[in-house]
Amino acid sequence: MTGRSGWSGRTAARSIAPRGVVVTLVAAVAVVLLALCTAPAAGTTRTAPPWPAPTDLRSRAEAAGLRNVWGAPLAEHVHTHLTVLDGSTPVTVPGDVGHSAREHFAAELHTHDTSGILHVESPTRQTFTLGQFFDEWDVSLGVGHVGGLRGELTVWVDGHRYLGNPRSIALVDRRQVVLAVTTVGEVPRLPAPFDWPPQYR
Repeated sequence: MTGRSGWSGRTAARSIAPRGVVVTLVAAVAVVLLALCTAPAAGTTRTAPPWPAPTDLRSRAEAAGLRNVWGAPLAEHVHTHLTVLDGSTPVTVPGDVGHSAREHFAAELHTHDTSGILHVESPTRQTFTLGQFFDEWDVSLGVGHVGGLRGELTVWVDGHRYLGNPRSIALVDRRQVVLAVTTVGEVPRLPAPFDWPPQYR
């Protein structure tokens, strides 16, 4: 009986060890993904706007964890609207961030025009974040800043105050995100909701 218990204990110890390793690996991967999501990509600009669309599409996409999926069949196609305010002054979100018809390049996350509409067009279903878009745009985004805009950053998601790291905001269909940077003491103003064009309704 003692021998059987000892054998069972050794077997249990052997079977538990791999589970512990798996849990440790999963936790490590989660930490890495969280760090990538919450920290701006290396080299992103901290200058004042305007911020043009990058011309090095492939390297900016790679910095954001994206790739060229031009012509691939889509499993996911959603749109989020982004408004960036310097005080009360809108900052232009440029067209062709992560996109070029001439080069046959389209990252899973990109813009077509200056409407502020972010397009997620992906052959796989997955969650893309605002942080990835800013990394692709080559503009630094963090808890207290947007590029070179400094002061107090107020974030709204679908008209509600958002208190987390703006980089982690998921880009889901017809979501509206507003980033307003104001001077200390200045009261941020939530703009009117974006009026989606008919083709997006």
